[in-house]
Amino acid sequence: MAKHHEIGIRGEQLAMEYLIKMGYKIVLRNWRFKNLEVDLIVMDGDTLVFVEVKTRSGTDFGEPYEFVDTRKQRRLIRAAQAYILKYAYVGEVRFDVVALTNGMHSELTYIKDAFWDS
Repeated sequence: MAKHHEIGIRGEQLAMEYLIKMGYKIVLRNWRFKNLEVDLIVMDGDTLVFVEVKTRSGTDFGEPYEFVDTRKQRRLIRAAQAYILKYAYVGEVRFDVVALTNGMHSELTYIKDAFWDS
């Protein structure tokens, strides 16, 4: 397995553990629809949350959350719309980002309401 893939899997696991400690309920991990994917889908109380996990080995090229650009946001929104239609979900929805730097000391940044569906 490629090193960057291993870093991503570890980042998703750490993000999931963090969200569980925060009291969130895990609904799905790595949910796919056609060519779209959501890393984590969780419930925060009555709110369905689509979570993008971005893990980088360092910050030489920027913070991990900076890589959740407009293109990535649009893809997450399309995936969320597909999920909502498929499961006929009615209620509040939110998009969060968990950014991890996986260097000598792992650092986690949680961004609640990171972006919105416009």
